[in-house]
Amino acid sequence: MSPLLKIRSERDQMSAIERRIADFVLENAHLLRDYSSQQLASALGISQSSVVKFSQKLGFKGYPDLKYSVGESLARGDDNDENGAPASSEEPHPHAALAEGLWRAKAQAGEETRLINPPETIDAIADAIRGAQKVFVIGLGPDGIQARGFAMRLSLLGVLAVHHFDPVLMPAAVSTTSGGDVLLAFSEHGRQSSLCQIARLFHERQGKVVTVTRHTANPLRAHADLSLLVSAHDERAHIQPLLYQTALQQLLDLIFQLLCEDEGRLQQLSINLELMHPMLDT
Repeated sequence: MSPLLKIRSERDQMSAIERRIADFVLENAHLLRDYSSQQLASALGISQSSVVKFSQKLGFKGYPDLKYSVGESLARGDDNDENGAPASSEEPHPHAALAEGLWRAKAQAGEETRLINPPETIDAIADAIRGAQKVFVIGLGPDGIQARGFAMRLSLLGVLAVHHFDPVLMPAAVSTTSGGDVLLAFSEHGRQSSLCQIARLFHERQGKVVTVTRHTANPLRAHADLSLLVSAHDERAHIQPLLYQTALQQLLDLIFQLLCEDEGRLQQLSINLELMHPMLDT
């Protein structure tokens, strides 16, 4: 039995809160993949644990498994509609299973990453960026891609973001640091000795160091005032980087959203986007 049919069949025996969750899932099945358990709980005004318990009561390990099962069921087209019409017997395209498997892995990595980054840490990082005169951003190799993207988004908000990709030149920039400035150091494995040296120099100038790494212990994290941690694991070497990038992007998006709560920053973003439009059209 598909998860949606199971929810429909058991709805009348559910508690009031469970029925609210069930109705939301049934009415928004195609959008469920965009909701984390916390977002779903917030939308319904209930606790996150209620969402988890609802999923487990249906026989799933947790909410990510429920989301995946609903998405897989929709991709197969094996769920009856509200009028009881039979589902299509057409076999799903092989790409559907591949896409759903990747989506499920990304959803799991995103959920695990969210849980290991306490809200108070996220708030502290956003506050540090708000209060900084300058925000220095550095990432080497593949880490430089998301470092550059985040620096650009900070600039759109009116934050003086200084992006670097060369650790040899970075000490010269650090010499201009004043107390309260922030260094965002992106390093998936946190092992580059050059970044550790830059973090030490930054501390000497009374700056605040924020590291962005995997959640495992690493040398760079030892120099951090605050840490963003990413949990993304897969035995397939070509999949694991995709999970890491997706989970990290969700973290960065959350911080960006928090910064956008400042009305002045949001207005500056609108102004900068308007200035960019004519150049994009030429």
